[in-house]
Amino acid sequence: MRTHNLFISHSWTYSDSYGKLVGLLDTRHYFAYRNYSVPKDDPIHRARSVTTLKAAVQRKMSSCGIVIILAGVYATYSKWINIEIDLAQSGFTYPKPIVAIEPWASQRTSLRVKQAADRIVRWNKDSVVKAIRELAN
Repeated sequence: MRTHNLFISHSWTYSDSYGKLVGLLDTRHYFAYRNYSVPKDDPIHRARSVTTLKAAVQRKMSSCGIVIILAGVYATYSKWINIEIDLAQSGFTYPKPIVAIEPWASQRTSLRVKQAADRIVRWNKDSVVKAIRELAN
């Protein structure tokens, strides 16, 4: 079984969504992944400049084949998520595919994330896993 290297973008302000997504992936049978997300206590959070922040996030993403972004409306205003989108699209020799996950019962989602996404899926483990498998290179 192939192990997928994932960078799951998120906001610690909305960490319950991140935790639920990880739990969702953990319960999917016949699916293995490594999570290269930025932990809550990672020193990246205290980066002194945007350049330092970008370099640190780029190091985390470098081993990943897929970037997953929770597409809640907060994502539009997140400096982090915008940096992560830019890096996924142009920070490497080849762009990293982006899977946007729309939150449960969402009325509004981030247009920025949806425009950047290679796949947009609803909050469903089979849909998320299918998108990851299809985009994995």
